[in-house]
Amino acid sequence: MSRTEKYRGIFPAFYACYDENCEVSGERTKQFTQYLMDKGVQGLYVGGSSGECIYQSVEERKLLLESVMEVAKGKLAVIAHVACNNTRDSVELAAHAQSLGVDAIASIPPIYFHLPEYAIAEYWNTISAGAPDTDFIIYNIPQLAGVSLTVPLLKKMRENPRVIGVKNSSMPVQDIQLFQAAGGEDWVVFNGPDEQLISGRVMGAPAGIGGTYGVMPELYLAMDKALREGRMEDARTLQYQANEIIAVLCSCRANMYAVIKEILRMNGMDIGGVRAPLVNVTEEDLPKIQKCREMIQTAIAGL
Repeated sequence: MSRTEKYRGIFPAFYACYDENCEVSGERTKQFTQYLMDKGVQGLYVGGSSGECIYQSVEERKLLLESVMEVAKGKLAVIAHVACNNTRDSVELAAHAQSLGVDAIASIPPIYFHLPEYAIAEYWNTISAGAPDTDFIIYNIPQLAGVSLTVPLLKKMRENPRVIGVKNSSMPVQDIQLFQAAGGEDWVVFNGPDEQLISGRVMGAPAGIGGTYGVMPELYLAMDKALREGRMEDARTLQYQANEIIAVLCSCRANMYAVIKEILRMNGMDIGGVRAPLVNVTEEDLPKIQKCREMIQTAIAGL
């Protein structure tokens, strides 16, 4: 199987699953994994921004990934984001992810200090060496990491045979074209921004990884199917619906992921709230959350 076949379709960015005390819950993680698998997604992206990774310890991140893999291993592609803001912990998570049999690991660049590109390359290559039998995916999210992937840095990383693609969350769709061309054959660029999935797919991304996929996977799966079948007008309509929903998700006082988790709870999938300093749902958010839930239900009913 080629990489573009293996890493194709809809990959929800997995949410952190907590208990009532905001501790990582292995049981809720397994339940949510099965929930997404039952929806028919093609893969999972675990331990990234949507998973609140920067607010979790190494041991918590291990527990979460172990719980996902207990359910998902061998049934769909799993990509584990392993980056921490120091190399040692990142290498430990990379080795742990490989021991569980993930399909790939991924990493943002180091944040806070502005490092030269050769230092970023060394960081990524050291993490990759911690999982020498596992694919490595660069995670480009400049609006949060404060560092943008460049074509020269990508070409330098391409010298590492384990580096097989980019999760691209920068907003210019042209970046997908640039990174695809620089990567060459059997190279994968994942579309990151949910609001432009169809644009990224048209520009050559065989798959999307998104933070709102988990609350409305049916909509994104239908969008991807419409694209594959050449029904561009249908895909555009679905993208517009998703974008309208995202606008409401982001309009609450609470953090977007807290809003998403509240909608999931209303739908019978309780995975807890978000961890401070992210802001949880307040009473004033509830009318907008109910509106958003109804928008999702209406969109799915129309498929």
